[in-house]
Amino acid sequence: MDADVDASSELDEILQQIAELDKWREIFNSRGLELQQGYVKRPSEKIKADEDSDDSRPTTSAHHVSASNNQFTVPYSIPQTLAVSSSLGGQPVSPELAVSLRKILFGNTFHIFNYEWKKSFFKFREPFSDLAYALETERGGASAIQMVVQAHIIKYLLFNRPVNSTCTMQSMVEVGEKEQRRALVAALADILWTAGEEQTATISLVTSERCFTPHLDYKLDSFTERLQLFTFKKKDDVRSFICEHIQCFKEEGSHGIILFLYSLIFSRTIDRIRADFDCTTTHLLHLSLGNFVCRQALLNLLLTGRATPHVFNGTSFNDEKDKPLAHLLHGVLTRSHVGYLLWNREQVKHAQLPLVGSMLKTPKLPIWMCNINGTYSVLFSPNRLLLSDWKMEHLFQLYFYNGQPTQLITTVLTIDTHSHHWEAENNDIQGDLEKKFPSVEMTIRTKWEGAVIDWNGTVPFF
Repeated sequence: MDADVDASSELDEILQQIAELDKWREIFNSRGLELQQGYVKRPSEKIKADEDSDDSRPTTSAHHVSASNNQFTVPYSIPQTLAVSSSLGGQPVSPELAVSLRKILFGNTFHIFNYEWKKSFFKFREPFSDLAYALETERGGASAIQMVVQAHIIKYLLFNRPVNSTCTMQSMVEVGEKEQRRALVAALADILWTAGEEQTATISLVTSERCFTPHLDYKLDSFTERLQLFTFKKKDDVRSFICEHIQCFKEEGSHGIILFLYSLIFSRTIDRIRADFDCTTTHLLHLSLGNFVCRQALLNLLLTGRATPHVFNGTSFNDEKDKPLAHLLHGVLTRSHVGYLLWNREQVKHAQLPLVGSMLKTPKLPIWMCNINGTYSVLFSPNRLLLSDWKMEHLFQLYFYNGQPTQLITTVLTIDTHSHHWEAENNDIQGDLEKKFPSVEMTIRTKWEGAVIDWNGTVPFF
């Protein structure tokens, strides 16, 4: 069994290295550079220019030509315009904290974020359009973080108004650049403040100079070593600071998703995250098919402010056969503003789909981040009363957005929980329900069992 795990881990590592090498080849080819036989051939004046533009680059020439040490910084460097001054008043990251950060993310100090993560940032769709409220995401591990932030953006745009006011989709499309920025600031601040138990939040930004010299057993990534940490005791101060530096999260080249993830970890604190874990989880990211994906503990941290590893309610003392567990398992303790729904056809096929508890299924507001076959999307309703008045759940609409550039308008789904057509049709189906019902519908039925879903003219997808 251990040999199989080691082999799988080794395969994942090889796949990641292949993916990384392909990305490098694309980048160097697009810049007229040549990547061959483990070294980079560049004009000497180009090397000199790069040295002058990146203060964090090691001075030894070996770092410029050795592909095997992964020390290239040109394509991954954060532009000087997105680096803050070291005199701004933050706390420079210490080598001990950087090591702890690396371990809580990857479980070791040698893994670093790959190209897909480093290029990810918070990017809105076109202002004053059908998807003016929406972030554009890419497939990959960072999309989970983008989609939770997307859910909080929807929360701000729909429900950041008096309780008795009417919430409509019209408010979602009449959004310009300034309102997009305000919504992103509010979303990031809400998540960080919740992680800090509504007492504190820490924001990590990057300076132009390295804060420490890495140890031999620490793999340089050219920006973690340049972190500056800013801690606040008032939520208004958190919002104001993020607003002043929002370009560090929403500009191309900013590494915005990683910086927000770092801020999330520092807001929760590494010690509290370790206390949130149980024996099933030791770190937040998992290497799968060459890319780092979010474990459930990280999703729960984003959604609830606690990095608990499971989706059931509360703490589990017994196993499935009701026998006492040697170690307690930690689930979700409180309802959050944004919920979570899960469907995975492979897990269903092998009877391994975790049952999401009511804490996540029934959030405070009708917004759900959905994990559907390992990809992330958002379901939501403008009707604030949907989850508090049972009569509203007879016939209602949900809006669906999957974050992909191919989706040009928000999908409108009509949910009917009183019809029994689905149950009757289901009696004639053997085996895989998805031969007839798309995964989106199966996801919705984990919350409203037996519901009939009308796509209102949209060709069903997912």
